[in-house]
Amino acid sequence: MPLLFSCKQGSKPNVSDINLELKIARFDQDLYNGKTKDLQQTDKLLQQKYGSFYDDYVHRMVGDPTYSNTEILSTLYHDQAYTDLNKEADSVFKDMSGIEKDLTQTFRYIKHYYPNVKTPKVISFVSGFAVQTPIGDDYIGVGLDMFLGRNSKFYGAIVQSVPAYLSRRFSPEYVVPRITETYAREELFPERDEDRTLLSKMVQNGKILYFMDQVLADEVPDSIKIGYTRSQLEWCKTYEKDIWAYLLQNNLLFETDYQKIQVFLAEGPFTPGLGEKNESAPKLGVWMGWQMIKKYMQENKGTSLQQLMTEKDPQKILNMSKYKPK
Repeated sequence: MPLLFSCKQGSKPNVSDINLELKIARFDQDLYNGKTKDLQQTDKLLQQKYGSFYDDYVHRMVGDPTYSNTEILSTLYHDQAYTDLNKEADSVFKDMSGIEKDLTQTFRYIKHYYPNVKTPKVISFVSGFAVQTPIGDDYIGVGLDMFLGRNSKFYGAIVQSVPAYLSRRFSPEYVVPRITETYAREELFPERDEDRTLLSKMVQNGKILYFMDQVLADEVPDSIKIGYTRSQLEWCKTYEKDIWAYLLQNNLLFETDYQKIQVFLAEGPFTPGLGEKNESAPKLGVWMGWQMIKKYMQENKGTSLQQLMTEKDPQKILNMSKYKPK
């Protein structure tokens, strides 16, 4: 008898009975199609269909409140760069059914663990690299121009404002993980003001990545979840023990000085002060927090995902994880 399912699939709950079908609303196409129509009419149509998203788009993402909607539309429609970018986005994302399928599955998993959460409307748009996955009252946006593929001709031109270590992740395979991460960070598990130590921030970031492990498809690589290259991921695995020793020796776990701890949490090409020839991975605190949470869940098998996410004591997580890389 042929084996139809890999063992990995057994690690995720069966969510086929959850009635949810996620479609992406193509604001990018609706906006562009308005180019040949009456501005007033286009404005009215977009307002009716997209409500608060449209308002945020014209007054916060591409324009500001000092201009009227039609003035901003007119400016966009006369801008060749907008037309070029829109055409590129349309060719890369001609068919979004695969992304919709993956998003549907992810939000079914989220609903499995959190049945009462409201599934947001997902809206695609082009903003001239203003924002990638904005979140509003009832929507999550997908800035398609920030997922065109790492070799897109546009990214070389904006390297001053968007460095290459960021734009190499502007590829279609990042759409679902980035939406998931934004939703988790902003909607489900926002960071608490009192979590100021490096340890508490490591634990918070680790929880978010562990949550992503549970709700993203098994095929999504760890490197894409955290935004590393494969070699950065390997570097972390190789030097895990040394990174941990460095944090302990320098008494950094309970450090609250933002300048000192940010270096272990922020995006960057590498982590300053660690590794030779700038080959270290960035945001090492985020990666270490992820390993700590995985170890905590291994050591405490009766703990549910929901219990993990509500545990507020980072010290307890560190102690009960028995995290001590060798």
